[in-house]
Amino acid sequence: MDQVTTRDSSHLGQVPIVTGSSSDSPNAPRKGTRAQTPSYRAPLTKPKTDRRVIWDVPFDCVSMAQTLDWIAWLIQRRVPSYLITANLHYVMLHQKVAGMQGITDGAAMILADGQPIVCRSRIGTPNLPERVAGSEMIFQLAARAAEENWGIYFLGGEPGVAQMCAEKLASQYPGLRVAGVESPPFRELSELEQAEQDRRILDAKADILLVAFGQPKGEQWIAKHHRRLGVPVSIQLGASFDFVAGTAKRAPRILQRIGMEWAYRMFSEPQRLLPRYAANAVSLFKTLCLEMLGKRTKRRS
Repeated sequence: MDQVTTRDSSHLGQVPIVTGSSSDSPNAPRKGTRAQTPSYRAPLTKPKTDRRVIWDVPFDCVSMAQTLDWIAWLIQRRVPSYLITANLHYVMLHQKVAGMQGITDGAAMILADGQPIVCRSRIGTPNLPERVAGSEMIFQLAARAAEENWGIYFLGGEPGVAQMCAEKLASQYPGLRVAGVESPPFRELSELEQAEQDRRILDAKADILLVAFGQPKGEQWIAKHHRRLGVPVSIQLGASFDFVAGTAKRAPRILQRIGMEWAYRMFSEPQRLLPRYAANAVSLFKTLCLEMLGKRTKRRS
């Protein structure tokens, strides 16, 4: 059932800011000049958005530009919070994995990172204005961060990938403040290791924490730790580090526009992604069948 609500809504090290050029991503904003510490600005007003519940997940009806304005307000507020970039896989996890609904409910924003979700919003109102993809948002965030002097901490990914990602973004957006880079081991940290990681993130005084642990581990980790770490905005961005670093390729723009990016990724990494997408397809089919059955039942009653 659709619902509508209105709301106010391991490698460690500082990466040097590089001012040289690098190859531009087709999804990235244009390069700018070195950012300076912003002059005084009046306090931002809390943005207002509608929410649309699709397949039990309450999505914020926002564009990419509106998302960045929300993030700016959250950073100004200085209260630890997190955003979720929810694709079809996340929707399935939300429905089936214990504890995920609480994580969804605790998010400051839930973004539609899947074209099928946006298309489904066309049935009924309000519509989701566009897909807000994490793999595009990372470039937009870096550009805005360079302008606003926001510090970004990069956490996760394969060894070396976060470092390459941070270096490329720092090169592409002169003035970007990289607060820290870390690729922890793919296991649960010991109590001592976790305490040391907490200290590094706290000492970095970042404005944004970008996490690449995969789904649902990234969202679960952020929900568990974000208050203690004190970073105003935390976001799990999945494969975005790899896309920026060049260790993985995004689908051509035409496939992104028609909602077929999943097919490109599936054929690029069939062993890892084929089982996931098959499960997503089955879950989506069942959900659509239940929706149609529910509508027919209502018509008859």
